Amino acid sequence: LLDSGGCLIGINTAIYSPSGANSGVGFAIPVDVVNSSVAQIISFGKVVRPVLGISFAPDQSSEQLGIKGILVLNAREGGPAWRAGLRGTSRDEYGRLVLGDIITGINGRKVRNSSELYKLLDKAVVGDALDIEVLRGNAKEHVSAVLEANA
Repeated sequence: LLDSGGCLIGINTAIYSPSGANSGVGFAIPVDVVNSSVAQIISFGKVVRPVLGISFAPDQSSEQLGIKGILVLNAREGGPAWRAGLRGTSRDEYGRLVLGDIITGINGRKVRNSSELYKLLDKAVVGDALDIEVLRGNAKEHVSAVLEANA
């Protein structure tokens, strides 16, 4: 995908065309994403993304609970979040839901939803140490996690 000056601005990936012709709405990957991916493919043979090793509640569910942040459902055993001590959501002895940690910030930047979390992780690299602010019960705490490569 080129701009009017002939400079590369993206790579076309798909087109939605009701008629089946080569006209309609096109979708492209931005050139910045392509540049970082190509460098990783050359170096490692694949795209390597940093992971925190958590599963979290969908934004809509968190909003319904009145949560502003990322509700941790599970921290993968042995993963960066698990080693940092992040706690997932569980049930008590009576079957009641006990909310896990709520991630409210990373490296001093607020995290209110999954989009903001993904943006911060996209800028990070494998091996980066993150200062994660969590709401645990009624107290704010800070934990440190070192990002790993995706499997």
